[in-house]
Amino acid sequence: MKLLITRHGETEWNLIRRYQGQSDIPLNQKGIQQAEQIAKRLSSEKIDAIYSSDLCRTVDTAQAISAFHALEIAKDDRWRELSFGKWEGLNHEEINASWHDEVTKWYSDPVNSSPPNGETLLQLAGRIHSALDELKDKHKDETVLIVSHSGAIQALLCLALGVDLSRYWQFRPLQASLTILSYYPEGACLHLFNDTSHLQEKLT
Repeated sequence: MKLLITRHGETEWNLIRRYQGQSDIPLNQKGIQQAEQIAKRLSSEKIDAIYSSDLCRTVDTAQAISAFHALEIAKDDRWRELSFGKWEGLNHEEINASWHDEVTKWYSDPVNSSPPNGETLLQLAGRIHSALDELKDKHKDETVLIVSHSGAIQALLCLALGVDLSRYWQFRPLQASLTILSYYPEGACLHLFNDTSHLQEKLT
């Protein structure tokens, strides 16, 4: 199985650095352009199935790509971003001011601790693992596109490459970037990571 993995395009909350998590924030104009550009990049690729988080920023990115392939998008909430609970909609300074002890604990051990009413990385990895196992069963020897979020992609890469989940922060998938993984009997192989050569600012 070959996985083509992309993160959604930019949103206003990305721009102003607010924690989005599972809040359903739409693409901004730049994000729409980025979705169009990754769609053109993948227009000539053989794609057998498209899976997306069910949040609108990923679905809209996936729809731009699917327009070139006449494929239905399978929306799956297991591909959502990590839930940041009460921190969603806030920036780091606001969170640190109100939850200093909690954010300190979370930064020191995000695998086992969570934002208030949010998820641990272990919980995130659990649902990504479940979704990934289903893809392996359904799409052996096929090419699958996944449109997801930064945290989910980081967890996926840790699982695929045998990297300890505590080191997830060492992967930094950019908006509308392309990552390619292939699965073999011996394990997964990373062919491409975080490629954004298709992204260019449009002239106005």
